[in-house]
Amino acid sequence: MGLREMKKQQTRQNISNQATRLFMRHGFDRVTIADVAAAAQVAKMTVTNYFPRKEDLALDLHEEFVSLLARTVAGRAPNESALAALRRAFLEAVAKHDAVIGFSGPDFARMIVESPALVARLREFHEEREDALAAVLAEETGAGPDDVLPRLVAAQLGGVHRVLFREILRRTLDGETNDEIAAALTEAARTAFDLLEPSLGAYAIRGS
Repeated sequence: MGLREMKKQQTRQNISNQATRLFMRHGFDRVTIADVAAAAQVAKMTVTNYFPRKEDLALDLHEEFVSLLARTVAGRAPNESALAALRRAFLEAVAKHDAVIGFSGPDFARMIVESPALVARLREFHEEREDALAAVLAEETGAGPDDVLPRLVAAQLGGVHRVLFREILRRTLDGETNDEIAAALTEAARTAFDLLEPSLGAYAIRGS
């Protein structure tokens, strides 16, 4: 990474850090872009250049979140189905208390659920993630542009992740520890993926 690119990355991270601090202290809806710019000691235009939408300042894992399921399926092992790959990856993420699947801590979780704007933006993230997954499933199975099956499968697989994400937030706000949440989510995830096994267990299996 060159010096210029490194400086841009540092600036972006500083803006994100300052925004998160302000949002968690005052609430997302009460903080303005001008407040963030002042805290980060940059111009308002600099903030919007890095983060065109205020919601993306709070939900800074957009790219990783949206691409996660599609990347998992695209990188699945030989003889592994899309369902098996996503089950394995989710259970690994639960064991690591991964923030991308919802382990964000009580303050961050409260900030999200108390802001209609963030709830709406997160809903868009889930929809974008399902679209990305559907595109990969279509490519991996050779489905035609009019074939609805990849989108139906993506909706089912994405729906599991959507519900489990909300469950992590709910349990976080109820005061459960990460270990307690992980134990409950491991069981819930296994149940959810088991329910899909009869219909999707043989779908999109990668050749050896």
